[in-house]
Amino acid sequence: MQQQIPTTSPWWRFPFVWLVIAGPAAVVVAGFVTAFIAVSGADPVVATDYYRRGMEINKTLAAGSKASLPAMQGRNHAATPTAP
Repeated sequence: MQQQIPTTSPWWRFPFVWLVIAGPAAVVVAGFVTAFIAVSGADPVVATDYYRRGMEINKTLAAGSKASLPAMQGRNHAATPTAP
């Protein structure tokens, strides 16, 4: 009677190994893609003349009717004390 020796397959032949490897590999690839996008397409967030633009917006808002602006009404209402 001959003894049969079980043959084992190499590790890359098991599908669950690839399932375990796929998660971290996808995260690494996504990290490289994110880094590439961040480095290659940097947009300036704030304009160089942001202060001047803000002052112009404030002048435009002040020139309009203050009673008709909801933001001004809310600000004025919050700053005005009322009796209970």
